[in-house]
Amino acid sequence: MAAGKEPSASEYIVHHLTNNAAGEGFWSFHVDSLVVSVILGAAVFGMMYAVARKVSAGVPGPAQNFVEMLVELVDSQVKVVFHGQNDLIAPLALTIFVWVFTMNAMDILPVDVLPWILSWFGVHYFKSVPTTDPNVTFAMSLSVFCLMIYYNFKVKGAGGFAHEAMGAPFGMKLAPVNLLFRIIEDIAKPLSLALRLFGNMYAGEMVFILIALLPFYVQWMLGAPWAIFHILIITLQAYIFMMLTIVYLSMAHESH
Repeated sequence: MAAGKEPSASEYIVHHLTNNAAGEGFWSFHVDSLVVSVILGAAVFGMMYAVARKVSAGVPGPAQNFVEMLVELVDSQVKVVFHGQNDLIAPLALTIFVWVFTMNAMDILPVDVLPWILSWFGVHYFKSVPTTDPNVTFAMSLSVFCLMIYYNFKVKGAGGFAHEAMGAPFGMKLAPVNLLFRIIEDIAKPLSLALRLFGNMYAGEMVFILIALLPFYVQWMLGAPWAIFHILIITLQAYIFMMLTIVYLSMAHESH
């Protein structure tokens, strides 16, 4: 936006919804989404690694208590939902929950803080919530999809996977219909994962942007209650993404 010129409401909204992109067209990179997600991942998992290295059998400190509570929460959910044998599932679920939650939590920051600070360094566009970028949510959901396909082949074998895809639910006599339903079902899984997270977080960000357009004294009246309510949304969306990942991978491990 031009210096010294007060932007209109539409210009303000477009400015806050524009990613800082490098490159042109399909192969452009959203630098802001990549930088924020990598920094958050390094910070939060670096902190958890540091706590794990100092684990004590005695009275645990607050940080150890928090990490242990988080690990036990995720581990209990994996034990309830996942019925196979795979040591990767619990760490994967923990990674997804913590990383998605921290990326979502960036939405609690005032919408103008990071763009304002970065404008001092010549950065004109910057979206600070990676999960409002469909590139990020689809990248995570496609990673889950690849794992799902991999374990379908690994656990069931190529023949078993093909028999399941063509034989359920109507039997081998209707194999083409079964296969069509299976393709639609498998494509819908990563789509639902990505679009659910993106849609909820994008809508939440839009509400914060619209509140920021209101007079200052009204912003505090509406912004604080919405931020408190939004904490529930960011936690719930991280939990749903984690649980659906566990469910999909559990289905991939069902060899019968």
